[in-house]
Amino acid sequence: MSELVVPCLLADQPIGTFYVCIMKANDLWDICYADVRRPDGRDIETYIGTQRDLSTGRVSEIKQYVTTIDACFPTSIILAIKGGDASYDEENKTLRIRRESQVAKIIDGQHRIAGLEGYSGPDFGLNVTVFIDMDIEDQALVFATINLKQTKVSKSLAYDLYEYAKNRSPQKTCHNIAKLMNTKEGSPFLHRIKILGKATGIETELITQATFVDRLLKLISTDPMDDRDRIKRGKALERITGTKAERLVFRDRFVDEKDAEIAKILWNYFKAVSIRWEMAWNTSERGMILARTTGFAALMRVFPQLYKETNAANAIPSHKEFLEHLQRSPLTDGDFNSDRYKPGSTGEGKLVSDLEETFAKTQLSLRIPT
Repeated sequence: MSELVVPCLLADQPIGTFYVCIMKANDLWDICYADVRRPDGRDIETYIGTQRDLSTGRVSEIKQYVTTIDACFPTSIILAIKGGDASYDEENKTLRIRRESQVAKIIDGQHRIAGLEGYSGPDFGLNVTVFIDMDIEDQALVFATINLKQTKVSKSLAYDLYEYAKNRSPQKTCHNIAKLMNTKEGSPFLHRIKILGKATGIETELITQATFVDRLLKLISTDPMDDRDRIKRGKALERITGTKAERLVFRDRFVDEKDAEIAKILWNYFKAVSIRWEMAWNTSERGMILARTTGFAALMRVFPQLYKETNAANAIPSHKEFLEHLQRSPLTDGDFNSDRYKPGSTGEGKLVSDLEETFAKTQLSLRIPT
């Protein structure tokens, strides 16, 4: 019988004894399966299994992530194995596992394991916790406890941590610009961005760091993770041509490491917004949306073509040049309210449409990217 022999240590906790092992990704694939919760045969009132359905989107993200230069899964994958399929060798500190499919039931980590399917990169040793002859009740309890007690890390915090990165990346550039905009005197975003996604008590903080960074990233890269990985590997970044260039208006400047110019252009654009609709931009009154997520997101969506029309010979447009176009809009300060533009994608889309119509009348013929 073929066996998988892995280095292993024992751990004793209130739930009992379990085994902490190191396994290679491909070895895990040979023995693991996910017991997805599902109806028990024809009895739709009874369900069996402990796992959630696999998210194909999450698996795709992980498949991409594991190919990056600094891929890492430091937290444990948790398996349950029947006693007849595994034995512990005290003398050699190893666990011997029968190498057949569906020997090890996944309690936690099915997306990580699925993301490693077909992995062909450098050795990927995984931290694996193995329970032997674990009751189904305990399996369910461990899964539920892990997933209910985990607190999802906010995107704003995740972006903020890019400040510690030594290499450039689209994420770090966007974080740095958000931080600059939020702290520099004279900025149209001075004290308006919730760094870390949390309000500090300043009433003008109306958008989160994640909102700012997400929208700016879309003007720089179609695949920020791949760009970051290429930079760390010392590879050149590709410039974007064709129709993608109409949306990725800051791509070339990022490739050329002209982050300061990106910041200056955005500064001038939103300074023009703050002049054109001064009251709507500077109020923190509830129900006014221009300086909140709905307004900011819409303004970033119409920016590419407006910038293209304003940008002569690849120069940095002044706020006055942006203002000339914005002043042609019939929208007034009072129009930017949540009754007209509902919070969320519906209101954002309507505002984009209204701005598009405005600029079309000025013969800009906008094609607004999503």
